[in-house]
Amino acid sequence: MHRLAVALAFVFGLIAGGNASAASQDDIKAAVLKTYGDIAQAIFEDSLISARNLQKTISALVAAPSEANLKAAREAWIAARVPYMQSEVFRFGNVVVDEWEGRVNAWPLDEGLIDYVDADRYGEESDENPLYTANVIANKQIKFGGKVLDATKIDWKLLRKLHEVGGVEANVATGYHAIEFLLWGQDLNGTRQGAGNRPWTDYAKQGCTNGNCDRRAQYLAVATQMLVDDLAWMARQWQADGSARKALTEKGLDAGIGAILTGLGSLSYGELAGERMKLGLLLHDPEEEQDCFSDNTHNAHYYDVAGMLNVYGGEYKRINGSLVKGQGMTHLVRVVAPDLDTEMRGKLKATIDAFSAIKQRAETRESYDQMIGEGNAEGNALVQAGIDRLTDQTKTLERVVAALKLKATFEGSDSLDAPDKVSRK
Repeated sequence: MHRLAVALAFVFGLIAGGNASAASQDDIKAAVLKTYGDIAQAIFEDSLISARNLQKTISALVAAPSEANLKAAREAWIAARVPYMQSEVFRFGNVVVDEWEGRVNAWPLDEGLIDYVDADRYGEESDENPLYTANVIANKQIKFGGKVLDATKIDWKLLRKLHEVGGVEANVATGYHAIEFLLWGQDLNGTRQGAGNRPWTDYAKQGCTNGNCDRRAQYLAVATQMLVDDLAWMARQWQADGSARKALTEKGLDAGIGAILTGLGSLSYGELAGERMKLGLLLHDPEEEQDCFSDNTHNAHYYDVAGMLNVYGGEYKRINGSLVKGQGMTHLVRVVAPDLDTEMRGKLKATIDAFSAIKQRAETRESYDQMIGEGNAEGNALVQAGIDRLTDQTKTLERVVAALKLKATFEGSDSLDAPDKVSRK
């Protein structure tokens, strides 16, 4: 796993530190913001490159359905998640990213909106979602709220209309997870071994299984093109004259640094430690793991943490091997409070170590959904250790905010702050 080795080599370099710059704090802040923007641009460009590669494999699958072509598309989807998950650290502090992100990475999703499901495991209706089992692939007309939506043609206009239709966030019609579902199908294994197992014949031109193979292929192709288009748009926003770059600095250096810290703290605490990990652990529910169809959640979590290391250290290794490097948050904190910087770097190392352990277990012993299963004391403890390290590093991030005399509000989570409020199924 060369990416794992790269990330660990980076974090050990981060721990080693370096000489503090003699430049003024404002100069350092400006340099940090530039590096942050450069890394964002590179990561979204890499996400786009990976999505285009995914599109090539999906085009091959649609043109010539086979077990081998389905396998290649699945592998390309997993590879595409590596750069994208490192982009999530740019959420929460950047309005341009926050307003866009739901189009490409919304989850969890009620997959019955898109395609067939196992009614015994999934159910046939939901009080919260009238389109819980709409199955757009099988139905050319969708009725809800006294209206009829024409789904005869599966194109980008239809999928945009369907995405979060009716104000229901679980109506996810586009993005990585819609594509993931179409490649893997439902994971019906619960907390037992195994991911989704959609047969390649769901796309067959002859011998089609589960009906509507032509519409399923069309949906998959359209959703993938939309992902490529959305990533291309975001990559442009981080170019020198892009809206995300401009927004980062338009309110001043301190506001820009505050946005960086807001993203770091919110992803670390409320989002990853809370909603993506603690919630699933509390409920012992595999439906609460992010990459649930593919059993790729261990990688999703790991690369979220890698994204935090990129931003704090000011360094990102691109998928072509080139290095984007400059002054990161570590350089600024080192000038203001060197002991606190040493502490922060130590906390980050402890976190990446914890997530490396989760990743290694998933690749050699059991998947993430098994780790959070009820009665799996060892797996539960490993996931909880990751949560604890994230929570611990967030406390240090709060002290960083105070030391820099800045403002940053981190996302919270009932799963962490009020677990008694979390409903158990």
